[in-house]
Amino acid sequence: MSKPVLGIILGIVLGAIDGMTSWFTPAVRDMMTGIMIGSSIKGLLAGLIIGFFSRKVSDMTKGIIFGGIIGLALALLVASMPGEGGEHYWIEIMIPGTIVGLILGWATQKYGKPAVAK
Repeated sequence: MSKPVLGIILGIVLGAIDGMTSWFTPAVRDMMTGIMIGSSIKGLLAGLIIGFFSRKVSDMTKGIIFGGIIGLALALLVASMPGEGGEHYWIEIMIPGTIVGLILGWATQKYGKPAVAK
């Protein structure tokens, strides 16, 4: 499987799991469906970006670092949006988002098929 496709599929799955971690924050449990959908879209976007990076740069360390940066950046965008009461969930969003990016960076480098030279 190509690295971008692997990144997209894994990003959707890990994004959904990332969204499920919102269950541990009781104040947002009634918004679980929307959070899981949003996290899946965030994971898809992260997987696509990280997959294309992995196709260009075949280096495990750089892939993991890039994945972490993309995961952190996308999570920062989401965390900067306040909740209904104006509260922010920086830690609850940014830590799982960064972990998803790190895993995507590692998985696309390890298991993605390199691009074929034309």
